[in-house]
Amino acid sequence: MTPVRHVVYLHGFASSPGSSKARRFGSELTARGVGFSCPDLNEPAFETLTVTRMLAQTHDVIAAAPGPVALVGSSLGAFVALHAADRDATGKVDRLVLLAPALDFGGNRLRQLGEHGIQEWRERGVLPVFHYAHNQPREVGFALYEDAARYDAFAIKTRAALPTLVFQGTRDASVDPVMVEDWTRGRPGVTLRLLDDDHQLAGSVDAIWEETRQFFGLAK
Repeated sequence: MTPVRHVVYLHGFASSPGSSKARRFGSELTARGVGFSCPDLNEPAFETLTVTRMLAQTHDVIAAAPGPVALVGSSLGAFVALHAADRDATGKVDRLVLLAPALDFGGNRLRQLGEHGIQEWRERGVLPVFHYAHNQPREVGFALYEDAARYDAFAIKTRAALPTLVFQGTRDASVDPVMVEDWTRGRPGVTLRLLDDDHQLAGSVDAIWEETRQFFGLAK
């Protein structure tokens, strides 16, 4: 593949562009003269977060970037990256890197709250969650749940052949490794790397970057 000219990194839920993985990718890519964007998906307000809004932000960043573009997504950011690539009308996106991808975010993952929890969320209008970037509890609106149900990662077929590199920890308590394996199975162009790590993949960042660097066609 042609070496990437620009990388768009999408951070995870209740995270930010200041996450350790985003900063590592940014520094490595900038040092090699590759463009790097990491939109703050919390903006304009975490409370009004929806997948549709995140997709619109991602579309704007892709449209403004020179191609070819690689999308890198972490957790919920990986879910958004996959759907953004599937909807990419510019033709710029030519590869994906998915880190601990929350591919069931639009379905089973949000339902893990249980019917009582979902009903309480609906009635209150907001759900309190711990926001790691802000290091304090924040509230997110019920619109996130309603909107996420519109997006099914398992139904994506049209651009499923995009070269895709997936890194998943076998000790991940937030994203089910079996679910990720099920999604990758039978999809051309998708390479899965199972790592002895948890959801943060903090102990595997060096290995992830080295394989991603090669996948991007970049020199050491």
